[in-house]
Amino acid sequence: MKKTFLSTLLVCAGFFGSQAQQVDFEEYDLPNGLHVILHEDKTAPVVITSVMYHVGAKNENPERTGFAHFFEHLLFEGTKNIERGKWFEIVSSQGGSNNANTTDDRTYYYEVFPSNNVELGLWMESERMYHPIINQIGVDTQNEVVKEEKRLRVDNQPYGNLLKAVKEKLFTNHPYRWATIGSMEHLDAATLQEFQDFNKKYYVPNNAALVVAGDIDKPKVKKMIEDYFGGIPKGAEVVQVDAKEQPITKQIDAKYYDPNIQLPMIVHAYRTPSMLEHDAYVLDMISTILSDGKSSRLYKKLVDDKKMALQVAAINLSQEDYGSYVTLAIPLNNTPLEDITREIDEEIVKLQTELISEREFEKLQNIYKNQFVTRNATVAGIANSLANYYTFYGDTDLINKELDIYKNITREEIREVAKKYLNPNQRLRLEYLPEKNQ
Repeated sequence: MKKTFLSTLLVCAGFFGSQAQQVDFEEYDLPNGLHVILHEDKTAPVVITSVMYHVGAKNENPERTGFAHFFEHLLFEGTKNIERGKWFEIVSSQGGSNNANTTDDRTYYYEVFPSNNVELGLWMESERMYHPIINQIGVDTQNEVVKEEKRLRVDNQPYGNLLKAVKEKLFTNHPYRWATIGSMEHLDAATLQEFQDFNKKYYVPNNAALVVAGDIDKPKVKKMIEDYFGGIPKGAEVVQVDAKEQPITKQIDAKYYDPNIQLPMIVHAYRTPSMLEHDAYVLDMISTILSDGKSSRLYKKLVDDKKMALQVAAINLSQEDYGSYVTLAIPLNNTPLEDITREIDEEIVKLQTELISEREFEKLQNIYKNQFVTRNATVAGIANSLANYYTFYGDTDLINKELDIYKNITREEIREVAKKYLNPNQRLRLEYLPEKNQ
């Protein structure tokens, strides 16, 4: 009943939040370096407490991959004051929900509670930061959990190793070259001390942003934050990765064999700029033009008109240090992969040589306006956005300015950015194939 009630409140918060244009917030730093962001929204009695740590798979030792994702699980094990295995029980018994997720660049933990439990959420996140218990029992338990997740989501999932196959060819020096879930062999070989050292290095207040959003009383919440987080010692300075890749000047041809698929896939991947650069926004728009919906260029051409592909997509994977622009397609009726490559390239050449129509441009602007509203339609969505904008851009107010960036992109910029990055000599061409002799 409590979960149903909370879900209803979140829906209500989403409905009212979707009407808002400006996201108001307050931010400040504690002396220990913890960055605090507060967003007050009284439309529903719901509160989100969340912490984003600026640590992801790219921060790992190349011989110990998978640590960041492992900690996504490990830091739910228990703390000095939260008995092992009781974390989720405490949250659910108070009508709340929680989760976490990890990328190559950051790890994000959050709780959603009825607003009268904001203090509980803050206490639990402070416990995770200050008093985690990292022992062999917890490591062994979560090792099995992560292995099972890898079996289900990667090893036994059709096309489950697609991202791995792309990354290990597209990047040769930067740690984006390994999968976020990492290597089970590396996790098996790690010592308890290595896990404890990783925690001490990265899960510290000066490498984190705390966001409290929803139905809050800010003076009271500030006092709670000081009480629970103020005494946590500052960690050593965290120096982020600075690894560079040489430009790709000749098409990389590769094959990857997957025992879990029946149909091949053709993949084209281009290494593109960091999400911090303006061109990354333009590449977002290019991916929308090519494959967002059934009226998009690639879908209409390859799936509807020519019946050459079962599925097709163009995706701009923006990350902190580099991006990856990926087009992919699953052929239909035994269409040769080379033919699909040719058809996709033809559409990209059109973007490189012709301005998109005014009508298509207007549609594009409407799509991004709707996406912006949707992303910030719930308090939970706003909390996540605030944490992201601070952690990566150092500009929390980008939540109110990013839509203007998209609005100001021109048709000429779309043409020039496509011409700059999406060329055959700058890419990986990967044939993702059924395993031989299966």
